[in-house]
Amino acid sequence: MTQQYRRNSHTVSLVNYHLVWIPKRRKKVLVGDVEKRLRQIIWEVCQEKDWIVIALEIMSDHVHLLVNVPPNVAAHEVIKAIKGRSSRYLRQEFPHLLKLPSLWTHSYFVSTTGNVSSETIRKYIEEQRHHDTT
Repeated sequence: MTQQYRRNSHTVSLVNYHLVWIPKRRKKVLVGDVEKRLRQIIWEVCQEKDWIVIALEIMSDHVHLLVNVPPNVAAHEVIKAIKGRSSRYLRQEFPHLLKLPSLWTHSYFVSTTGNVSSETIRKYIEEQRHHDTT
């Protein structure tokens, strides 16, 4: 999967986060109209913030999001923006979600991704000393 690098006057970057989060008590509430509306909210938040959705999968009890962000955006900012807005909107629009004490747990999984593996980067860094001495 080839990604476009983000460019501005001072940086060139490729920051991709793989994020996974779950509803409170891992309830299977992300189905039907709730799933459709959640998908729409995630896309809206990302578009407003200039974040690029690479992949999004909403299962009945968890969400996977692969998103490209500028280098100054931390993973917790992405999660906070999406969970915050989606919880507020979904609980207003779907009263049955009010039965949960909150829509989302505080927890989430995050992993960074890019065009090359960590092993490739490690080898590249280790080889720099050899190139510098020649």
